[in-house]
Amino acid sequence: MSGEVPARTGRLRGVLRGPRPEAVPALVARACTLVGLLDIAAGVFPRFRNSRMHTLAEVLPGAFGPFAAALSLSAGVLLLLLAHGLRRRKRRAWRAAVILLPLGALAQFTYRHSLIGVLISLALLAPLLRHRSEFKALPDPRSRWRALANFVLMGAGSLLLGLVIVSVHPHRMVGNPSLADRISHVLYGLFGFEGPVDYQGTTSWTVAFSLGALGLLTAVTTIYLAFRPEHPAARLTEDDETRLRALLDKHGGRDSLGHFALRRDKAVVFSPSGKAAVTYRVVSGVMLASGDPIGDVEAWPGAIERFMDEAKAHSWTPAVMGCSETGGEVWTRETGLDALELGDEAVVKVADFSLAGRAMRNVRQMVKRIERAGYETRVRRIRDLSEGELDRIRRAAEAWRGTDTERGFSMALGRIGDPEDGDCLIATAHKEDTVPGPYGDLKAVLHFVPWGTDGVSLDLMRRDRSADPGMNELLIVAALQAAPRLGVARVSLNFAMFRSALARGEKIGAGPVLRAWRGLLVFLSRWFQIESLYKFNAKFRPYWEPRFVVYRSSRDLPRIGFAAMQAEGFVNLALPHLLRRRAPAPRPCAHAVTERDVRAA
Repeated sequence: MSGEVPARTGRLRGVLRGPRPEAVPALVARACTLVGLLDIAAGVFPRFRNSRMHTLAEVLPGAFGPFAAALSLSAGVLLLLLAHGLRRRKRRAWRAAVILLPLGALAQFTYRHSLIGVLISLALLAPLLRHRSEFKALPDPRSRWRALANFVLMGAGSLLLGLVIVSVHPHRMVGNPSLADRISHVLYGLFGFEGPVDYQGTTSWTVAFSLGALGLLTAVTTIYLAFRPEHPAARLTEDDETRLRALLDKHGGRDSLGHFALRRDKAVVFSPSGKAAVTYRVVSGVMLASGDPIGDVEAWPGAIERFMDEAKAHSWTPAVMGCSETGGEVWTRETGLDALELGDEAVVKVADFSLAGRAMRNVRQMVKRIERAGYETRVRRIRDLSEGELDRIRRAAEAWRGTDTERGFSMALGRIGDPEDGDCLIATAHKEDTVPGPYGDLKAVLHFVPWGTDGVSLDLMRRDRSADPGMNELLIVAALQAAPRLGVARVSLNFAMFRSALARGEKIGAGPVLRAWRGLLVFLSRWFQIESLYKFNAKFRPYWEPRFVVYRSSRDLPRIGFAAMQAEGFVNLALPHLLRRRAPAPRPCAHAVTERDVRAA
């Protein structure tokens, strides 16, 4: 590391420990969940009551019971929905809970005459009001398409809960209605109509009002989500991208992942001096950065401070994926976060690479066999390709993508051939066919992004499925052999997760724990290419650079892992293709086609 990173104290060592889980919001969220369950039970189960206030119960109007049951049920469902927002200190969740808790207490008192239920609701309301300063988190990025997800989930939940409501009064039910009759009764009741199931006494009114309340709750929440203002996820603006490119021109050689900060679906925070920046994306409440901060290492603490302030303001969980050892040291020292080795990046020194020798025999034989089959390679800068050839490469790369969902986040640029990315390197394989395909003689593509002035970092690998095996090996060798001509001295290849565990676990003398861990990784490789990427990288005799994940607490790791899998494209929670909204038009300097890489596996 060139230059020392200045130590920071005071606010940067205290506040920047991040939005730690506050004791009050966490306890309030748990209590909110409990009160919500009690309210639901009070509205659903007729025996869930404390009926000692008989005198007062005789004075209350009997017809008020069904209304109170519906109110108790609605308040309980809403409190369950609000519990997660309260845990994350969301201001709007606090406001809604302050309104709902008195309503739930009123329902408990009027319908079940339960002083205990009233006291529990008021006991939760008191700390909410006392600690209202704890609940200041701003809203998350959101879209109106969440209204559809709410309608589906709330509708399914209302149907299941409605079946419970219909079935918990067996002694008052007239006849013995079938399951189909009960489902029909629930569906009719959700829309406010009378169904085929009948009850004795006032139970029919209680069930009807409860089902109607569930249907109304589903409709109201869906309408609210559909018409509330959008808070779209942040994107890089043209000014942001210009400033990032200026930082990369000066300091881009420090981190091989630096150029991936220019993905346009990331947001950015700059240090107060503007000499450093951290790019990120928010996924499922996780503020996910990737790689090291961009820019002057002495300004990193300022950018990290802005990152942590933004996380605290929205109550997001801060995390960093794939930072270097130097980056991990700075993050942990400045914020109090922890770091865990995630894997290793394969880096090949061009001057040391050769196909000669026994260790490279397999690669050498494969490359010679493919070349004898009539394949040729071309390695060029993006700026040296014509627009027609670039368009053909883009269409081919999109068509050859192995999944419906594009993958990549921390180690993928997300585009090919943008005019601003003229320094990117592209390697292509060609073969003359008797019947030309839709992409001419193009058979495989490798795309590299700049790594400072003398390096490149692998972005994506795509090939025609009908081409001979070994296209990726052929193009990597071609890129390494052409590197001196292009002024490239180092090439970063794929990232191998848990590489050290795989390597140590297969050696003689490995202990049972390490062997078991390696066995689990090999098993998971059936879906996530963990072992195959490691072995593929090892063919080229690279040196390994460790990469780390930085996190706040071990309890956050499952959530961070799930968010990372979403960001990388391995878990897709998006709407079905036919229901998706058309993507906004790209900026004039960007192409509409985006790409990802399997290297993020």
